[in-house]
Amino acid sequence: MPAFGQHRRRLARSLAVAGTGVAVVALPLFGATGAFAATTEPTTTAAAPATAYPDNLDGWIRESLDVMAQNGIPGSYDAIHRNIMRESSGNPYAINNWDSNAAKGTPSKGLLQIIDPTFAAYHVPGTAFDPYDPVANITAACNYAADRYGSIDNVFGAY
Repeated sequence: MPAFGQHRRRLARSLAVAGTGVAVVALPLFGATGAFAATTEPTTTAAAPATAYPDNLDGWIRESLDVMAQNGIPGSYDAIHRNIMRESSGNPYAINNWDSNAAKGTPSKGLLQIIDPTFAAYHVPGTAFDPYDPVANITAACNYAADRYGSIDNVFGAY
């Protein structure tokens, strides 16, 4: 093959490898006739993308369950959902300004109506330090319920 033809072929291979945006095995430019002639250096793969959760009650519960699993906190989707609906009707900004906690200056807040001292004591690292953050609220409340009742699954009333 003429020198000009070889140069164009090498350039086409280089562009094909560089322009795809995906990892490919590049054949050596001289004398390669098949995949067996490819380099044997290890390739790296990108880390798996983080799970994307919808910004709604279902997503908040599912994300909390994943955080809970990583931290050994028991609980089920159904029990979390049941307690959220009873405590806040799914409103992450719910606040109780009328009960005995509120009278003492520490109103219950968020999806699972947790007071600030309990939230601080049972906060799970890796979640926001904000009782109105849905995932942080659920996870801290489930951590508290696990400590006090064995699991959020065992909570069927105000706790």
